[in-house]
Amino acid sequence: MPIITFLTDFGTADGYVAEMKGVLLTELPSAVIVDVAHDIPPHDLDAARLTIARYWRRFPRGTVHLAVVDPGVGSARAAIAVESEGRFLVGPDNGLLSPALLIPAARAVRLDIPTQASATFHGRDVFAPAAARLAMGTDLTALGAEHPTPVIRRTPEPQRGPTGELVGQVLTIDRFGNAVTNLVGMRGASVVAEGRELPLKRTYSDLDPGQAGAIVGSTGLIEIVVREGRASDVLSLARGSRVWLR
Repeated sequence: MPIITFLTDFGTADGYVAEMKGVLLTELPSAVIVDVAHDIPPHDLDAARLTIARYWRRFPRGTVHLAVVDPGVGSARAAIAVESEGRFLVGPDNGLLSPALLIPAARAVRLDIPTQASATFHGRDVFAPAAARLAMGTDLTALGAEHPTPVIRRTPEPQRGPTGELVGQVLTIDRFGNAVTNLVGMRGASVVAEGRELPLKRTYSDLDPGQAGAIVGSTGLIEIVVREGRASDVLSLARGSRVWLR
């Protein structure tokens, strides 16, 4: 059965998600719709991009990933569909789909915008119909003209400090209050955040309850954590906060 994953910042209180599901199931009643999340912070492209990076290759080849975080809806920004590593992604051309576009063999097309499409709801009138068509087996090139220069957002690289340490930053705060950084862990290292040197541990249980530390998370990136607490609150961390790896 065709699989369509679904990620938005719409929430579930207003019916927008249901409208898009109605379009998908009208076009393709056999679709298996997987709700990834609809509580991405409003307009937060980087949080959504990092979320997509976690899951898009975990699904079988042929899966269609529908993602809508679209503060520029109705503007001149393109609407695109992407094929990458045997999977498809549909959404706005604002960097949201960068994880798949960074694959060298990825290709993108610019979707045609129907004249009757709402200027404020391309999710329902543009992206959902395109996702359904791809899930039905329609070739990518039938959805629009080649789009050779899609917008790509990249995770910033750590920089080398004057004494050899790596200087990174917090990329995002997850729902547990863990601060996910752009640093990659290494044996024998320690992390410094907000003036505190934090031990690099293997897992949360290697810390005492309430103790702050750092672990290498499931993405391979260092996360600053507080066991059974919120590191973002305890250490006053936010996106962009600087961290050091020694």
